[in-house]
Amino acid sequence: MENIYDRWNRIQKELTERKGVVYCHARDIWWCYIGMNVGSEMYGKNENFERPVIIIKAYKNMTALIVPLTSKPKFGKYYFNVKYNDTVSCAILSQVRTISTKRLSRKIGKISQNDFDLLINKYKEDL
Repeated sequence: MENIYDRWNRIQKELTERKGVVYCHARDIWWCYIGMNVGSEMYGKNENFERPVIIIKAYKNMTALIVPLTSKPKFGKYYFNVKYNDTVSCAILSQVRTISTKRLSRKIGKISQNDFDLLINKYKEDL
């Protein structure tokens, strides 16, 4: 029986071998192969270990700074609730990280410029 980390390792190998460039931009929301992580790090859901993320900054279409989203409303210093495509999600600001754009699966939306500015300002407050 394949355990969960073996399954993630298989997907991670496939992502590493992916060809082509994924074009993403700040404010985009994508499904992202986050994977199985350690401890309290955010991890992906479903059989593909995916989670929606907001692109904070794209770097030459090779890497991106992202913030993962959760469907559960949360409040406090490290959370920012955002609406897109008639969906309300919560950005988890304590989990911002840099990823390879090979991890991006499919674009699902874009947040408003106003919400993006508020998100960035809240993130910068904690730096």
